Amino acid sequence: MLTAAIVRLVKFCVRNAHAVAALFLAIALGCGYYAGAHFKINSDINAMLSPDLGWRKTEQAFEKAFHHYDAVYAVVEAPTPELAAQATRALTARLDADKTHFRSAANIAGLPFFARNGLLFLPLPDLERAVGGLSQAGPLIQDLTSDPSLRGLVAALEDGLIGVNSNKLQLNDMTRLFDASAQTLEDVVAGRPASFSWRVLAQGHPATEADLRGVIEVHPILDFNEVQAGLAASTALRAAAADVLPPYQARLRLTGPVAMADEEFGTIKENAARNGLITGAVVLFILWRALRSWRLIGAVALNIVAGLAITAAAGLKLVGALNLISVDFFVLFVGIGVDFGIQFSVRYRAERHEFDNLGEAIARAAYHFGAPLTLAGLATACGFLSFAPTDYKGVSELGVIAGLGMIVAFIVSVTLLPALIYLLNPAGEPEPMGYASLAPVDDFMSRHRKAIIAGVALVVAAGLPLFHWLTFDFNPIHLRDPKTESVATYLDLKRDRNLEIDNIQLLAPNLADANAKAARLSQLPEVAYVRTLASMVPAQQDEKLAAISKTAAALKDSLKPAEVQPTPADVDVVESLNEAAQRLDEAAQDPHNAGQAQGIAGARRLAAAARALAEASPDKRATAGEVLVAPLVHDLEQLRQMLAPEKVTLASLPPEIVSQWRTPDGQERLSIAPRDQSGAEDSLRAFSQAVLKVEPDATEGPVSILQASQTIVGAFLEAGGWALLSISILLIVMLRRISDMLLTLLPLILAAVVTLELTVLLGMPLNFANIIALPLLLGVGVAFKIYYIMAWREGQTNLLQTSLTRAVMFSAATTATAFGSLWFSSHPGTSSMGELLALSLACTLAAAVLFQPILMGKPRVRPAQPPTS
Repeated sequence: MLTAAIVRLVKFCVRNAHAVAALFLAIALGCGYYAGAHFKINSDINAMLSPDLGWRKTEQAFEKAFHHYDAVYAVVEAPTPELAAQATRALTARLDADKTHFRSAANIAGLPFFARNGLLFLPLPDLERAVGGLSQAGPLIQDLTSDPSLRGLVAALEDGLIGVNSNKLQLNDMTRLFDASAQTLEDVVAGRPASFSWRVLAQGHPATEADLRGVIEVHPILDFNEVQAGLAASTALRAAAADVLPPYQARLRLTGPVAMADEEFGTIKENAARNGLITGAVVLFILWRALRSWRLIGAVALNIVAGLAITAAAGLKLVGALNLISVDFFVLFVGIGVDFGIQFSVRYRAERHEFDNLGEAIARAAYHFGAPLTLAGLATACGFLSFAPTDYKGVSELGVIAGLGMIVAFIVSVTLLPALIYLLNPAGEPEPMGYASLAPVDDFMSRHRKAIIAGVALVVAAGLPLFHWLTFDFNPIHLRDPKTESVATYLDLKRDRNLEIDNIQLLAPNLADANAKAARLSQLPEVAYVRTLASMVPAQQDEKLAAISKTAAALKDSLKPAEVQPTPADVDVVESLNEAAQRLDEAAQDPHNAGQAQGIAGARRLAAAARALAEASPDKRATAGEVLVAPLVHDLEQLRQMLAPEKVTLASLPPEIVSQWRTPDGQERLSIAPRDQSGAEDSLRAFSQAVLKVEPDATEGPVSILQASQTIVGAFLEAGGWALLSISILLIVMLRRISDMLLTLLPLILAAVVTLELTVLLGMPLNFANIIALPLLLGVGVAFKIYYIMAWREGQTNLLQTSLTRAVMFSAATTATAFGSLWFSSHPGTSSMGELLALSLACTLAAAVLFQPILMGKPRVRPAQPPTS
């Protein structure tokens, strides 16, 4: 009945070809207009998972209060800590004033609170060493504050040399000062960018990466109607940085959730055009090899375009806006929809070889492929629709649209395509469509059927232990290109514990409860420390304030001299430089300093640099004064503030800090740090599980990643189960034999098992992106299996030699091209998805073409003869 109905429908469309083509043209144009007018993409990655999940509700409650996911972190890096601090403050002020692109911009580390009370956060022994060294530097500090110029710096240098002469210092002790000063003067004279840090000199060791950067937490105004929701804000941020940062020799790097998402989607969008052109060219070549007629190719292409327009309009009507996964339905429709067109067209060519009458050939193709196409279309639609009930909203919507698309693809393939073939009237077929050269293979497989089945079973069974090593990489960072700015910057920041990159977050109803939870969590071996708002109140403040007060009293006159000398004239600077060079040469030649090779070399180097600067232009001396004096003024002002702290209490904390830890309704944030800072998946998983066992409401960081991975893996397992169940029911209803259903599904299951075994052998872990290949394997692969089971039920033998194998091979090639093109993406996640899709398609093709025919054996019935038209 089904076959007869399809044949009648095809004959009707052929008889009324002009009307059918006109009708579909009108429908396609109308749907194309609707899709173009209503096309939207929701690029909010937080909308990809159902908001009704328990852990998602916890995460959303936290995000509503602290907005970590909608942040861009502007990382400002400069040659010295002073320049980094100044550049960060300047850029923060510029961004905070721009309310068109940014809701807020905060430089928490640069708050006056930390400038004034920073010493209180040091451990007491470290603080005592720091302030003790400052007390001994009183005379030097007084020289610098009373004459903050190049002349004053030379005077301070001479004081140091006096200390060497009086045996208070060794010449080697001044090596770092000599070399750093000489390098700066040499850079100025040579016209190179120059910088100098008094802070680095005072701390006695090179600046760390954290010292040389500032981090601004920026909350941009996002537009989720654009693929790159934060692009406008990021562009404005970079423009502001280009205007503000050059005087500080600073550079800007962006990271954070918004920046990484934008960069990722930008890469995908950039690759899409290139991949689309390459895919189109390859698919066109494959179609030519399969159909050998531009008229037939035109009919298939127009058929796909019409079906795509109808599917796009219907999909947008159903979901409103495409998400960043459901937008892939375009690739799926072309990759799978073209299969229906190739199957029908190749069968038409085979019939046209036997019957030169155009209408007769089309009708006979419909007779042979009407039922298989119907069953394949329904089974493929079931495979995609199985995603619909899952909690992974991104894939759920893709399943709905792609499932609908498969039905549309079937409908146009048995209505519009026959009409187009009739109208375009391709030339007759002089050659048969099968592969006669494969007759020996057919014969060999037939004679050794049982041995081949047993061998395949043994090989597959032998690979089952590999499932022990099957892994799922739940770290989404591995799906991004580590060379991109946002990811590279993120990986750099991960090494700084103060930035809490891998920390888990938790909300408590009040501070007392937060402190109690922190005490419990701190006992876990996987936890390094737990911070709360109370952590912002330093310990041992009385002892620390006393030590700081003592040092402040000793430096009172040095930091605030009674008289500050006027800015020297250039001639005075030249004189001081030459005098300094002479003193340095004397120190290098002093027998008392013999044996201090580093100090002698440094003194001679600085002497030469000082003379070179004295002989240079006044502009160069002015530049050198600015480079050396500006950070000095900055550091002296910071020192004045640091030596005047106030006792910190919860009540005295500034609102900018309190808002980082307390919600408007009074809830308190806990930040839980992992002990293992390697970032390895196993350690992050163990850390998350340990914290969740104690506090099930913990969220963010590795907890959110772990819970998202569990949800996504569960969704795909659920989708795979629904797909297998629905396709099994469909096959039983349509084929009416459980044995035939098993003969269809067993090769499919075999292909899935082999695919997973090969992922282990090839070192290809499953991840958030490529796991989509496994349910798609059911939807795509079942079509090939159905074509063979239906041909076998009709009584066909030697299936490798038939036009069916030709159609399946070329159909698989086009699908592999559409999917496999993703493999060559520069985006690691997209590439891994394309790689596994191509691998799974190769396995399912081998199972269909090589294994299923020998599994089925000889047909039960003789070939049926179709009625003539």
